[in-house]
Amino acid sequence: MPKAENLITVKELTKTYKTGNLEVFALNAISLNIDKGEFLAIMGASGSGKSTFMNIIGCLDYPTSGEYLMEGKDVLTRDKNELAELRNSKLGFVFQSFNLLPRTSAQENVELPLLYNNKVEASIREKKAIDALTSVGLSDRLGAMPNELSGGQQQRVAIARALVNEPLVIMADEPTGNLDSKTSYEIMGIFQKLNDEGITIVMVTHEPDIAQFAKTNIVFKDGNIIANHPVSDRKIATEELIKIATLTDEKSTT
Repeated sequence: MPKAENLITVKELTKTYKTGNLEVFALNAISLNIDKGEFLAIMGASGSGKSTFMNIIGCLDYPTSGEYLMEGKDVLTRDKNELAELRNSKLGFVFQSFNLLPRTSAQENVELPLLYNNKVEASIREKKAIDALTSVGLSDRLGAMPNELSGGQQQRVAIARALVNEPLVIMADEPTGNLDSKTSYEIMGIFQKLNDEGITIVMVTHEPDIAQFAKTNIVFKDGNIIANHPVSDRKIATEELIKIATLTDEKSTT
C-alpha cells in the first residue's frame, strides 16, 4: 500500500479570545496531519473548538499562534488576496444552510465561484457548472430556482458549487444538519463518491451516525483534541440506503 501523501499540517495551532482580563482558549496548541484522500469527521460539543479549527484551515480566520502548512507551503504568511486565491482554487465549502442565492438558478449558483476568475470564459463556466451539477445527480434541474428544490437538492447544488473549481479539499460544516435521515445518507453517498475519486473531505458534524460515514473521527473538547481514530465500523451510504428502502417496502406491505 503506497504511503499517504500529506496535504494539511497544523502545529501548535492556538486561538485565544480576551474576555475582560480572562484569556479563553478556543484552540489549545492543536497539532494534526490530514493526508490527501482523507475523509475526516470533526465532532465535539458547542464551544469545543471544532468550528474555530474549521474556519482556520478554511482560511476564513487566523490563529493567535502556530503553523499551518498546505502541500508543505506556509498558509499564514499569505496576504488577504493570496488567501482569497487559495480559497477559490484549492478549497470548496458546503454549509448547513446551503447559502444559495434565492433569485438565481441552480446553474447560476454553481457558476458563482468561477465569476471571480476572469480567465474562465462564459462557455467554459457554463460547461463546468453543468458537469458539476450532473456529478451530483441534478442534470435535469439546471434552471430550477432554490425555492423549487427540496432541501436535499439544494444541498446538492451547494456541493456542485463547491466542486466547480476542482478543489483539493471540501470543507463541510454540518452539511446534513437541516436534512432528514434518508436525504442525509444520500448526501453522504455523494461525499463518499467524491472521496473515492480523490477529493479530501473535512466535515464538522454533531451527529455520530453521520460521522460513521467518514474514514477518521476526531473529537474536540475545550479547545483540545481528545480523540483521533479510524472509523472501525464505517457506514457505506449505498448499503444504508438499500436498508432504508427495504424497511420502507416492508412497512408498505404490512
